[in-house]
Amino acid sequence: MITVLFACVHNAGRSQMAAALFNQIADPTRARAISAGTDPGTRVQPEVVHVMTEVGIDLTCSAPQRISDDMARQAQWLITMGCGDRCPFVPGACVEDWPLPDPNGRSIHEVRIIRDEISRRVAVLIDREAWR
Repeated sequence: MITVLFACVHNAGRSQMAAALFNQIADPTRARAISAGTDPGTRVQPEVVHVMTEVGIDLTCSAPQRISDDMARQAQWLITMGCGDRCPFVPGACVEDWPLPDPNGRSIHEVRIIRDEISRRVAVLIDREAWR
């Protein structure tokens, strides 16, 4: 079982969307996703919750969490969301950076565009690594 850790600073937007979209389409016997942040927010951004319900994913009960040592040890992959020097380091993990804009404070239309780009990248990753 492969574990992919999606990480950003606040774990309140991009990484939450990425993990949820990943888990929606990946074969759960091959890979799973978790998400966390280096400085977690207090809640998932409301605009993110809204646009994710549009694609059948309910994030209303999701909560931002801090990256722990245990979480890092579980991960074979680390996908960061353009957090620069605030991104975590996971020893031994395959690393990709997806420099995507933070959805916080953006219009619903802009958050949909971010969601759709994350969805596209997740699908490419899953297909490339044969996790479907």
